[in-house]
Formats: sequence, C-alpha cells, structure tokens
Amino acid sequence: MNGQIYLLDGDAKLISMRETSYDSESLLQTLLAKYPNLLAGEQMDAKNPRRWILISQEFGVPGEQDGSNRWSLDHLFIDQDGIPTLVEVKRSSDTRIRREVVGQMLDYAANAVSYWSIEKIRERFESQENSNGPSSDEQLLELLGPNADIESFWGQVKTNLLAGRIRLVFVADVIPVELQAIVEYLNRQMSPTEVLAVEVKQFVDDASRLKTLVPKVIGQTVASQSKRSASSGVSLNIEVDEFMDAVASQGSPARIAASKAIIEWASSRGCEMVFTQATREVAFTPGIRVGDRIETPITCKHHGKLVFRMRNLVSHPQFSQPEVVAEMQTKLESLPGFNIRGGMRGLPCVELDQIVDDKDLTKLLALLDWFLEKLRSPASLG
Repeated sequence: MNGQIYLLDGDAKLISMRETSYDSESLLQTLLAKYPNLLAGEQMDAKNPRRWILISQEFGVPGEQDGSNRWSLDHLFIDQDGIPTLVEVKRSSDTRIRREVVGQMLDYAANAVSYWSIEKIRERFESQENSNGPSSDEQLLELLGPNADIESFWGQVKTNLLAGRIRLVFVADVIPVELQAIVEYLNRQMSPTEVLAVEVKQFVDDASRLKTLVPKVIGQTVASQSKRSASSGVSLNIEVDEFMDAVASQGSPARIAASKAIIEWASSRGCEMVFTQATREVAFTPGIRVGDRIETPITCKHHGKLVFRMRNLVSHPQFSQPEVVAEMQTKLESLPGFNIRGGMRGLPCVELDQIVDDKDLTKLLALLDWFLEKLRSPASLG
C-alpha cells in the first residue's frame, strides 16, 4: 500500500497521511459495527442514501430447518426501507477474499432467506439493548423518524426476506480485481438481491495521531445501475385489491376467478399473504410456514401464470424424491394449461386462462392442497 492523501489543518499546515493496512480484521469489524456510515450509503443511492441499524455482529445462519447455526455472519444490518444487509469483512491479506468468500456469502444468503424468521431477527436486536444507551425502539425511531410505525417497519423486513430482497456487501481494506469482477457480475444478474463491495481504506499520519477512513462502493456498473433504476418502482406492500385490479385489467374471466380462488385458498390455509409489484409484473406469493421457516415455492402472476418454483425445492425431503415429483407431474398434466417450462426441476406452471370451469378449478385447488401437505409433512419438518 502506498497511497497518500493530505489533510490541511487550521494553521494551513499540510499533513501527509499514508495508506496503512489494518492491524487486524476485528478492528475493521468493530469500526463498521460502531459506524455503519462507513458502508457509504450515499454512494449506493445518491437520491435516497442508505442508512442502517446494526441488528447484531456474528449473526448465526443455520444450514437446515430447525438446525443449529452452521455459519456466523460478520454483521447483519437493516436499512431504513427494511432491507436486510448481510456484511462479510475480510482483510486484503486474507487470500480467501478472492473467491472463497463469495461462496460463503451465497451460502449465507440462500440459507438466511430460507431459515431466518423475523421473530429471531427482532429478538436478537432487542436483546442487545444497553442499559446506558437508547432502547431498541429509540434506535429505530432515530433511523426512521419520530413518527414512524415500528410494527410496520418489522413487517417490511419480513416482506423483504420473503421476496429475497436483501443486500450482500463484501467489505475489505482493498477489494481485489478478481472479487470486483465477481461482484459486478452478480449485481447485474441477481434480482431483487443487490451485491456490492465496499473498500474502506485507512490513512494515518506519521505521528499516528490522526486517522482517516475512506470508503468506496464497488460493483455498481452502468448496467446494474440501469437495471435497478428500471425496477426502482418495486412496491412490496401492495394490497390484495391492487393485485386483483392488475389481474382484471387484462385478464379473462377464468383468470380472474382462478386468481381469486388461489388467494382465498392461501388465506384459509394460514399462508403469509405477500403481494408485490414491479415495473412489468404484479404477483402474489403465499408464504408457507414449514416448521420455523417460510417457504415461497408458488407465485401467482397477474398475467395468468401460476408458477411452481421446483428448482428451489431440490433439497426438500419430499420433492427430492423422484416418485413424488412424478406424482406431481401427473397431477399437473391432468390440468388444462400445464406448461412444463424447464422440466419438473425448473419452473412448471399452469396458465390460469385455461382453467375455465369449476371442475378444473377444483382439481387445481386439490393439487395445491396436496402440494401443501407434502411441504408440511413430518419428513419435511425434520
């Protein structure tokens, strides 16, 4: 490291400050926990700078349902829009920063979305209150504003988790070129997940009295910024009426009836009711509680597709069994409008415009009941 910056003090004396490595990884971790602004939220979003509250350092990530924590995430932050921000810190001298840390972070992300619960996150945040400091509610009001609805905020966090709307951030004193290329690629391809790196360089004067920290966000290519700008109209808190209005605006009577029946089915089965709106698509994704986690393998889209995300269930105890998948395919093939996109390990779907009579609709709802039973079976609950 040989970079330099110059500080002009009040006496017009120019002080040279040399780029210096951190004495330890834990020092950088401590600085981030104490000063979340080092994540450079104003660089991530100039129009609406990101601000964070620290949920916890060393936040556990299980590798299976009801399992003990398999990994430990360096920091879990949540921003003012309720977006969970997963932060992993490495020094540039750690050779794992080049590739291994990427796989590690993707493990965290995949399992966090599957196995974290909003109750666990909130409990961890509230349990770390300091008797000499502000309460957890006071900290949130400082982040959100004095008139904020705290319960709505936690509801937004939950919705973001269900939708996979999270942010992955790699932090180091120097981001190597290899990691930068990977981060830029992932940030272009992963949606609604955002992937970034933050380089936090340290500069110290010759007397070691002054220290300057200079963060720089990496990963926001022109392509990824354009993509996220195009999808910036995402609203994760629309109501059922708005979803049905979108269905009715261009849907056939069959699509409208089937969409309404699917919503009523999900509500009566105790599913989480999550309605999302993006630039070109409005969708309903029932959150199905399986033990302590929420599964979201079904999405009903306003343009008439009921999609089964089977590719997300490859490790599921039931749907990893070929005979169960074959049985499901048989049930789907008995319905009009079945489309086996990408095979039964991909995204098979049903075209709701073709569910035109009560017999077909009853058969579809029976399939959903069978699917739900398999997800919640004792084998699935471990």
